[in-house]
Amino acid sequence: MSRGASPETSSARSYGFVEWFRPGEYERAERVLPELLAGGASYLRTHLSWAEYLAPGGEAWFDWLIPRLGREIDLLPCIHYTPPSMSRTGRASGPPRDLKSYADFVDHVLSRYGHHFRHIELWNEPNNLLDWDWREDGDFQLFCEMVGGAAYWAKHRGWKPVLGGPCPFDPFWLNLMGERGVLSVVDAVGFHGFPGTWDSEEGTWGGWDMHLGEMRRILDRHNPDAEVWITETGYSTWRKDEVEQARRFVKALNVAADRLYWYAWSDVAPDIPVQEGLWFDPRHYHLGAVTHDGQPKLLARLLMEGGVSRLEEVTRLAAPHLASGAVPVVITGGSGFIGSNLADSLLRDGEDVVIIDNLGRPGVDQNLAWLMERHGSRVHPALADVRDLRGIEAAFADAKAVYHLAAQTAVTTSLVHPLDDFEANARGTINVLEAVRKAGRNAPVIFASTNKVYGALEDLAMLETEDQYVPADAAIRLNGIGEGRPLDFCTPYGCSKGVADQYVLDYAKSFGLQTAVLRMSCIYGPRQFGTEDQGWVAHFLIRALSGEPISIYGDGKQVRDVLHVDDAVAAYRLVLSNIEGVSGSVFNLGGGPQNAVSIRRVLAEIAAFTGRPVDTRFGDWRAGDQFYFVADTRKLEQALGWRARVRWNSGLRHLAQWLAEHRFGGEGLHPERRRVSA
Repeated sequence: MSRGASPETSSARSYGFVEWFRPGEYERAERVLPELLAGGASYLRTHLSWAEYLAPGGEAWFDWLIPRLGREIDLLPCIHYTPPSMSRTGRASGPPRDLKSYADFVDHVLSRYGHHFRHIELWNEPNNLLDWDWREDGDFQLFCEMVGGAAYWAKHRGWKPVLGGPCPFDPFWLNLMGERGVLSVVDAVGFHGFPGTWDSEEGTWGGWDMHLGEMRRILDRHNPDAEVWITETGYSTWRKDEVEQARRFVKALNVAADRLYWYAWSDVAPDIPVQEGLWFDPRHYHLGAVTHDGQPKLLARLLMEGGVSRLEEVTRLAAPHLASGAVPVVITGGSGFIGSNLADSLLRDGEDVVIIDNLGRPGVDQNLAWLMERHGSRVHPALADVRDLRGIEAAFADAKAVYHLAAQTAVTTSLVHPLDDFEANARGTINVLEAVRKAGRNAPVIFASTNKVYGALEDLAMLETEDQYVPADAAIRLNGIGEGRPLDFCTPYGCSKGVADQYVLDYAKSFGLQTAVLRMSCIYGPRQFGTEDQGWVAHFLIRALSGEPISIYGDGKQVRDVLHVDDAVAAYRLVLSNIEGVSGSVFNLGGGPQNAVSIRRVLAEIAAFTGRPVDTRFGDWRAGDQFYFVADTRKLEQALGWRARVRWNSGLRHLAQWLAEHRFGGEGLHPERRRVSA
């Protein structure tokens, strides 16, 4: 911060984002602006391209954009890029032939739009050939005359000029700006730095304190009143390390600067060339807090949930070091519904547990906090994403066993984002297998697969009753679908999980790892944050207890064998205890015929114990939906002595009670039905 400024906690600091809008992106600007405000942003830095302004349609575009943004948020326009017809090089990065013409354009901008902002930034990254062609200006004399004159005139007219900063930081360049008189006519100087993202900074980055301290000392020589602004910093999630991006944001909020702009709010769409020569560097496309199509990453989601305090709360769940000699069990997706219940079971028996989780699903950080509160230092969070091999390898170094539960879990999501689904489920699984193999301890790997690998089962003849479908085949009615059923991957989700399923089995054959696969049906129970797309039992209960309507896709007669999470945990632990005898095996894991129930019967049961009818709305069937799936669990029962002990109706009431107590403050259940047990 500037001298004399009082220190602030990060949760008390204001922050902004950088977002460039291309001409004609009216709809995107209208979408992004409320997102920024919901994310708590106080400032927005965007560009006002001189070249684009003078291009056909440019004036009309900025006549709309600048007022639209400036009415809602503290706006910092960055004025750069020379119109090619006025450039000494014929490119937007070239100095103008008439240096004063830049100041004239700044004057025009102030007259036309100046009531929408207080500060104005003059140029962007002058050491970057794509922004300022210093080959035409080796000693920056042209740049100093151009920017210095524009800054002087802007200040004279009552605005506060900001000098853009180079990336990586160059103290010699900044001192030159002081010696040439530029620093004396600006109110703030921008700093650009992306620690951990760009290779170009690896050898020069000395830390925030060092670089901002250098900046402050130079400014004190030439203009002690000038402020230090971080006008660009960020962290690319190109390796899917969204937790690290959130951590870097919190770190940047605590550095000694007067203002912070995070680059950026949105990822760049993959079909847009960032800059000539940079097309193939994936890091440029993943700097946003949200994806290019508006899906919040962890950073944006936490900011929108509760601002910086929420972000700090989650990022404090840092990974403590394992005690020397500790041999933990690793659970990927260990903050999720099944993972947290499994972790709790292991921890209660005295195990150390490493939780690998990207906290991508809303609410799962609450599960992690719950585990840490109950079990303290034996919980070891490793906040990382299984898609990031480099980021997860260390967590497997001492593992004695691995449960791989991390996944993209919704069929609907896989249909919208099939590449992301593949990366999470297929690549994420092979990353886990390779990390285990590299560790060299031959840790067993137990994988959470799905009954979706059997496909939609469209060849099964069905009998339709008043409230359910049942198979015409008597043997299937009696026992369910067995592991001998041919695989028939359907939907991207079925394909990605099926690929992972087969890789896990093959690593037992090809590399001698001890592996096993559990193909799960519908698991439900406490600590489940159900949605319409996944975790439907919990979702139905949450909607019913909230008095909200429930959407049913299809006619509601489809049948599933639901399984309480306590029974699922027991199965996972039995498989690990007997891994030497079952390595390379696959087991169905579901409630079996005794827990087979149609959606309509579940809804009727919910209505009975909530004491009010459930508002139900029907829609079209969804892709890959099965009329009937009931797991034949005899193989698991015979091999390991496992049984599903919780019946579906008592388990349903148990979950309803848990939700009523932990999510609704004891409300939502009929008074006579609040005390239930599994």
